[in-house]
Amino acid sequence: CYSPKIQKDNYPGWMDDLKGSRIMSIRRRGKNILIDLSKNRTLWVHLKMTGRFYYRSGTNPTDKHDLMIFEFKNDKFNLRFNDYRRFGRVRLLPTDTIMLQKGLSDLGPEPLEISLSDFIDLFRKSSRMIKPALLDQTFLAGLGNIYADESLYSARIHPRRLTNRISKKKLVQLHSIIRKMLKRAIGLMGTSVDSFAGVNGKTGRYQKYLLAYGREGEKCRRCGGKIRREKIGSRSAHFCPRCQRL
Repeated sequence: CYSPKIQKDNYPGWMDDLKGSRIMSIRRRGKNILIDLSKNRTLWVHLKMTGRFYYRSGTNPTDKHDLMIFEFKNDKFNLRFNDYRRFGRVRLLPTDTIMLQKGLSDLGPEPLEISLSDFIDLFRKSSRMIKPALLDQTFLAGLGNIYADESLYSARIHPRRLTNRISKKKLVQLHSIIRKMLKRAIGLMGTSVDSFAGVNGKTGRYQKYLLAYGREGEKCRRCGGKIRREKIGSRSAHFCPRCQRL
């Protein structure tokens, strides 16, 4: 079953194409989850701010924020897509052309895949403030507000610093920090500062290691200064003005 919002995002008859499909593979591009199915169909999912999947017994009552429920053959459990803010999206599209869709075709390189030389070139060719650049999915795909703040803090880079004014040494450091941070966060099942939880209902554990994000007014654990929160572009940034000098 599915909500009217999910229906609105899809074409007429899409449920007929979905029924009876077999999951062939699951992949990710940026913040997008791509569930490849049989019949040349792919479910394109974006969790947005509060979306999540969870696995439950079919006898469990549905939650009012469940937008879609996937039932499996010969399985007493089902997979539910839940999103209390209702910003998340689930779309069914042809597998062979899905990467041509806007929102996928215009994504920047993956932080865990981009080489150091390409990473440096990327920043050299831009003259934007680094925090908004890191959040721009067409610039670098996959970073969100939390990991952007944390990586800049660890690299001692001010969030307003222009990308083409950052030294090569700092960019080398930032490239390494982002990769290590994401790998560690993935290993800890993500960062649960709001409603995020895995399909098994367990929350992530990386929030225990946050050094800047969400610590406005608290002492910097590096220098003792106070963590500041400022709006930069359309998003807030958490940083230490003493450690991360402009």
